[in-house]
Amino acid sequence: MTIDFKKIIPHAVALLLFVVMSLAYFYPVLQGKKIQQTDIVQYAGMAKKQNDFRKVTGEELYWTDNAFGGMPTYLLGARYPHTYVKTLDRTLRFLPRPADYLFLYFLGIYVLLLVMKVNYKLAFLGAIAFGFSTYFIIIIGVGHNAKAHAIAYFPLVLAGILLTFQRKYIWGFLLTAVAMSLEIMTAHPQMTYYLMLLVIVLGIVYFIKSYQEKELPHFYKTVGLLSVAVVLGIGVNGTSLLATKQYADWSMRGQSELSINPDGSQKERKGLSKEYITEYSYGKMETFNLLIPRFMGGAGSEDLGTSSKSYKFLLQRNVPAAQAKDIVSNIPTYWGDQPIVAAPAYVGAVIIFLALLGLFLVRSRAKWWLVGGIIMSLLLSWGKNLSFLTDFMLDYFPLYSKFRAVSSIQVILELCIPILGVLALASLFKKEVKSNIKEKKKALFITTGIISGIILFFIVFKSSLFDFVGLNDAYYEQAVFGPDFMEIIREDRSLIFTQDAIRSLLLILATAGVLFAFIQEKLKENIVILLLVGLLLFDLVSIARHYVSTEGFVSKAQFESPYRTLDVDKQILKDKGHYRVFEPRLRMANSRTAYFHNTLGGYHAAKPRQFQELYDFYLDHGNEKFEVTQRNINAINMLNVKYIIKDQEGEQDQRGAGAIVLTNPYPNGNAWFVDKLNFVATADEEMLSILDLNTKDEVVLRKGQEAAENLKESYGKDSLATIKLISYKPNELKYEAENNEAGFAVFSEIHYPYGWNAYIDGKLVPHYRVNYVLRALEVPSGKHAIDFKFEPTIVSTGIAVSLTSTLILVFLIIGALYFEFKRRREVKA
Repeated sequence: MTIDFKKIIPHAVALLLFVVMSLAYFYPVLQGKKIQQTDIVQYAGMAKKQNDFRKVTGEELYWTDNAFGGMPTYLLGARYPHTYVKTLDRTLRFLPRPADYLFLYFLGIYVLLLVMKVNYKLAFLGAIAFGFSTYFIIIIGVGHNAKAHAIAYFPLVLAGILLTFQRKYIWGFLLTAVAMSLEIMTAHPQMTYYLMLLVIVLGIVYFIKSYQEKELPHFYKTVGLLSVAVVLGIGVNGTSLLATKQYADWSMRGQSELSINPDGSQKERKGLSKEYITEYSYGKMETFNLLIPRFMGGAGSEDLGTSSKSYKFLLQRNVPAAQAKDIVSNIPTYWGDQPIVAAPAYVGAVIIFLALLGLFLVRSRAKWWLVGGIIMSLLLSWGKNLSFLTDFMLDYFPLYSKFRAVSSIQVILELCIPILGVLALASLFKKEVKSNIKEKKKALFITTGIISGIILFFIVFKSSLFDFVGLNDAYYEQAVFGPDFMEIIREDRSLIFTQDAIRSLLLILATAGVLFAFIQEKLKENIVILLLVGLLLFDLVSIARHYVSTEGFVSKAQFESPYRTLDVDKQILKDKGHYRVFEPRLRMANSRTAYFHNTLGGYHAAKPRQFQELYDFYLDHGNEKFEVTQRNINAINMLNVKYIIKDQEGEQDQRGAGAIVLTNPYPNGNAWFVDKLNFVATADEEMLSILDLNTKDEVVLRKGQEAAENLKESYGKDSLATIKLISYKPNELKYEAENNEAGFAVFSEIHYPYGWNAYIDGKLVPHYRVNYVLRALEVPSGKHAIDFKFEPTIVSTGIAVSLTSTLILVFLIIGALYFEFKRRREVKA
């Protein structure tokens, strides 16, 4: 089988340029620096214990207790045997992070566009439009690595699907299976779910076309093959999927057992509340951020610079220049509907213009699924601002209610718009008869008129249309800036709006001028592509750079030690015992404490549900200064909290300035005997009972647990009875108990029903959930060894599924290569 190097060279050059652009954008990686991503800093705290355990023992830890009292590591980077798809992924991501994700963006969309029969030049242009889309760069900057990873494999999945629909059944099937394996491996089910919504739209379009063209057998055959490919992709990731599913149902993403909230109101029990899911809903008018970058002010706060009205206002009020410059470097410019925005989801004026042109020029069926994907994505991103549609999806679409931040579904339109724009150029470059040239001119004039007209309308009538008032302006006005300065800030918001609107208008006119010159045969196709690449790079990179720059990179040493050890940490770490630390000022939204200690806090999108509910009822102090009270002391004691990190002045300083350590003199310890069991029928009763429970001598236990009917209401506890922890590992705890009477022991460890096994003298025994979150078991009289071991069968089951699926896929690939090689030899003969 001979290789045509002339055909390969353009693609090799494109890949080389992707490498160069990825490294150029994130050039500090060439100096050995690492990007300091906020979410990855939080992850470092959460995963510290398991990473340390792996380094010391060489073993994998599937349970960690440094955050939320304890949780599985399935969503904290757990590593499983036989995950060969990760080896493939690491091969594709050979560049240093985060340049690797940018390269994957480029590579995936390039392959997809080639499959869609676009030439390599336009595929390269499309890769730039997709890869430098502002939102895709922003999520890398803040550390949403799994999200970026999942998005990067979107195009490869679509390429496999389209290849199969093009009757290239074998290669389409295999590419889909491999791409789905990679997509699922990224472990961001929300993004994969959104991709599947787009695939449904694509499927509907192809079904209608197949029906019209009487090709339904081909459609059904394709869908059948693709279904098998998806099943294989799922199977390859069997271990992570099964483990994650098991944990997800137990986490806050699953159904609550409670029917009440801490304030006594009725609780939504089917998982995430609608308010939580739709908190980040894209404003309808905010949609124009896609076209005009800072249509609604850009990020939550921005540097207005010394040319701003705000800076001049401060100078007029005799504020020193240095202080004024510092103030205007962090001004709340955003005035949209969302609580927090890191940057606008700017797709690009140039590529939006080309996509709109595609509505008039593109004739293929691809136009319809692309447009359908854009509309679906946009409408669903509005969330609570289009409540009837969102409510329908939450009520009737499986799994839709499992995901929050509905605005992030805009990743679909951010994928579809560049593809449609490239297809528009492909149609424009086709050599046509003169009548079609007139059609192209007409389409160009209409597109230019529509977008230019919209932008000019906003510029001319902005004062009548907008007040530039943000959601939090009342707070800023009262607590920070005052009414006069706040009014000046709104004037700066208006100025930002106008500047960016004019910028987009000029880019659109420049793009239209280039295309018009081509239609008039004043410019050659290659020159047009070069000019458009230049416009795209200027358009997208300049905006992306504004929000993700090289300033976010730090040395490797600083990256690997993201948290500063405070004096309070040093003081606590002198105690070599097994206990927990509570830092209430960080609440349940920071993993700083978990980096150094076993703690009650942490940072995760899927917190343990029962622990989160206990926290909400008894430990959440809102915005008030935390104090140890009768309401929270029972929870603190039974969770073995020995130290509380508190701010001396009550300030919410996450850097730890002024922090002091309070020692709790009365923690229950690692384990203790109780003499009374209080049986209740419901989760509400169990939770509410904790308030007045004497946790050192009694427990509350819900009826209905397996073997719980054999338990008594009272147990013996002689005055010399002891139970102590003699050996500790996060996944294996050994105790020694001595009691002259049959007793009931409680352990200050989180109860998790899937994998924790209890042994007395080596014999497996049942254990129970008590006090809503803890473990307990019966202990016979006398001296006994008690072991708790985390032995999750779901992992071994998943490994078998994953290995089997991987072997099937590998054999299919080998078989396909063999038959292709054989076919080519026969053709040559």
